[in-house]
Amino acid sequence: MALKLMILNGSNLNMLGIREPHIYGTTTLAAVEASCRELAGFLGASLEFHQSNHEGVLVDLIHAARGRADAIIINPAGFSFTSVSILDALRIFEGPIIEVHISNIHARDEVHRHSILSAAARGVICGLGTYGYIAGMLAAAQMLGKAPESLPAPLRHGPR
Repeated sequence: MALKLMILNGSNLNMLGIREPHIYGTTTLAAVEASCRELAGFLGASLEFHQSNHEGVLVDLIHAARGRADAIIINPAGFSFTSVSILDALRIFEGPIIEVHISNIHARDEVHRHSILSAAARGVICGLGTYGYIAGMLAAAQMLGKAPESLPAPLRHGPR
């Protein structure tokens, strides 16, 4: 069965490329989505890609992912530090959850340093810029044993 991925993006990520480019770079969310869709095609995966500035919308998408996705890759943005509702929703999801942050949140100010959502994530990627989404997709495929044989062994399963 084909890999099914859902990528969720939180508040203000629709302004990626404009908002604080010294922190987040100049790549737009549309460019991130295009790159993720290209990789999904290579992986033979289906991809849902969403962004919302509204916490409840993201909670509903996480609930829906239970029947539509094998893994969630989430950049919760500002909700990382405040949303118990998203944390509780993620804890209901049974597949791997990869949390992605464009910046290295551990090197940021105190408000942006500790994601409460990490408690529900199987893995956390931060500080790789927008490439973190690609790393998250590859990690999800590997975790689920659905990385294609066409990938080189180090990408398919890592060191042995």
